[in-house]
Amino acid sequence: MKRFTLLFSLMVALAMLFSACSPAATPTAAPATSAPAATEAPTAVPTVASTSTAAPVTLTVFAAASLTGAFGDIGKAFEAANPGVTVKFSFAGSSTLLTQIQQGAPADVFASADHKNMDPLVTQNLVASGSDQDFATNLLQVILPPNNPANVQTLQDLAKPGLKLILEDPSVPAGNYSRQILANMSKDPTYGADFSTKVLANVVSNETDVKVVVSKVDQGEGDAGIVYVTDALATPDLKTISIPANYNVIAHYPIAPLVKAPNPDLAKAFVAYVLSADGQAILKEWGFSPANP
Repeated sequence: MKRFTLLFSLMVALAMLFSACSPAATPTAAPATSAPAATEAPTAVPTVASTSTAAPVTLTVFAAASLTGAFGDIGKAFEAANPGVTVKFSFAGSSTLLTQIQQGAPADVFASADHKNMDPLVTQNLVASGSDQDFATNLLQVILPPNNPANVQTLQDLAKPGLKLILEDPSVPAGNYSRQILANMSKDPTYGADFSTKVLANVVSNETDVKVVVSKVDQGEGDAGIVYVTDALATPDLKTISIPANYNVIAHYPIAPLVKAPNPDLAKAFVAYVLSADGQAILKEWGFSPANP
């Protein structure tokens, strides 16, 4: 019995000795299952402007009032062909626009109803010499209110005493052309040498552009007026009397990019579009004739 007890004690002692000598267990980290491996911050990629869309830009066009309808359509077509471009028009009498340009008004293109208001810009180097080109022609005719209260039937009736005639100011191309026509008619014995004097005595107002003349005659503020054929076509309720070719004056319309144009390349492109087949087709729809028929 003692021998067994001694043997058991010896075995316990050896077990304790082996346990003390064994290396301690090392805890192991659980494998990561949710956090991704560390990555570098994303690098910004340089952007390149798209070649299909240009940066927004506004092209400013100063144009004679008689071009309002035609250039409105040309502007829309030009915008459609040039994404990002907005065409901004300033329509007025050519003489008014000339003064504004001379005073420094910012504009890219000028389209006048005559050379008289374009030539000073060439002389003053505001338009490059040789850059102005005729793009259309026009004629003039007499307009009457829809109800024709003065019962104007012929050109001779313009000289009737008491008739209320509305013209453009002589400084405006249409006003100048109208007076040339009256002077031409006065050379014909059919009308008499004093015809122009009698007609001009009936003028009750001289307006700044043809659109004002059309509006006033259409509203019955005048018994008659003289405007471009294209303006009469644009207001079909007006009555008209044609002016024969031997008295009439052909109005030549020049256009040019301005030397100080904020957008010179775009200005040249607009002028080119007006002169193109597409631009000329739009002008024809509005009653204009080609510059070089």
